[in-house]
Amino acid sequence: MGLLENKIGLVTGAGGGIGRAIAEAFAREGAKVVVADFNAETAQETVELIKAAGGEAVISIADVSDEDAVKAMVNTAVTEFGGLDIACNSAALSRGAGPIHQFERKVFDDTLTMCLTNTWLCMKYELEVMLAAGKGSIVNISSNSSLKGQPFNTAYAAAKSGVNILTKSSAAEYGAQGIRINAVSPGVIRTPGVEKYFEEQPKIAEGLKRSAVMGRIGEPNEIAEAVVFLCSDRASFITGQLLSVDGGGAVK
Repeated sequence: MGLLENKIGLVTGAGGGIGRAIAEAFAREGAKVVVADFNAETAQETVELIKAAGGEAVISIADVSDEDAVKAMVNTAVTEFGGLDIACNSAALSRGAGPIHQFERKVFDDTLTMCLTNTWLCMKYELEVMLAAGKGSIVNISSNSSLKGQPFNTAYAAAKSGVNILTKSSAAEYGAQGIRINAVSPGVIRTPGVEKYFEEQPKIAEGLKRSAVMGRIGEPNEIAEAVVFLCSDRASFITGQLLSVDGGGAVK
């Protein structure tokens, strides 16, 4: 029996990278999964990968910075599977990189919306369903840039720092009501977004690649394993925590 057997799960940003790995891991461990992403093509690819492996999944096309879309996304879990037990809010998008004094206001605001506000919106509607059931587990995806800062990626680091406090504060609010809320903080992980960032900022790419004491870049499935654990009953006494999965990058 899998760690998430008979649970109903939701993963945002599940069309690729870390989000896809989490959705696949949820299904592998026995959960029924709502695969949410704004990209219909890549989200459907994730659904097909899950089904091909013998899992159960449905698609939800959602821009999670849009409140109506988020409400519909969570409702998909209820209407298709009957509820929502576990959720991972992975979707995030940084709108720009470079010196902070050169950022346009819209770029900064958009990054906050797509990394912090969207996480709050997802939690708002996930929590409504979980409160009705009297139980649930939410994992937000943060970033090690939120812990030490990240030059030339300041808006993203600031937004993810907000995700950390959102996680801890909400965990204190809902812990007595049977809902656990934690965050996973990835280090440098091999995703399309990271590869693109390396191309845009070649001067700091090599340093980031060497940032882990283990001397390598992490893989999306390594983040997924941590999320599965935190969502599972094996983590039943863990809430309000930020778990760095970074090969030791946070201590280097």
